[in-house]
Amino acid sequence: MPASEAEGDARAGGAAELFRLHHEGLRRFLVRYTGDADLAADMAQEAFVRLLERPPREHAPAWLFRVALNLARDRARVAARRRVLLRSAGERLPSADPAPQPDALLEAQRRRRKVERALAALSPKERMALLMREEGFAQREIALAVGTTTQSVGTLTARALRKLAARLEEERGVDR
Repeated sequence: MPASEAEGDARAGGAAELFRLHHEGLRRFLVRYTGDADLAADMAQEAFVRLLERPPREHAPAWLFRVALNLARDRARVAARRRVLLRSAGERLPSADPAPQPDALLEAQRRRRKVERALAALSPKERMALLMREEGFAQREIALAVGTTTQSVGTLTARALRKLAARLEEERGVDR
């Protein structure tokens, strides 16, 4: 077997192990970030394809989350541009409101939207750090993904949690 083929097999084996260990967490992270399970699954798959095409020189799980976050941001920019173009063309945007559901489902959706708005109010670094922390990543991995030092991850997540709590409290006050 030629050396390049052997390297490819080793790379694929490592990617398979990374997929087994991190795919579900990456997908959940993207669902929380985008609010769209199908889109999240597609972006998680794309991140792993990019891993196979261009293996990282750094910590692979953090690299995967950074690639996935960039994919999500790119998708959001494209969607925003598309909405502007549709509005300027005078077309009506399709409604994203769900069909009427039981009260419990509506309440759960309302709470989810509040949390999504509160998360969206955080900086991208803060949001990514919190979501990765929720997925059980170590501070070292979070630091690599967000581009900061391991020592500052605790401060970053604590600040993000305070901002998130304050924003959720504001939301609660609006409902009263």
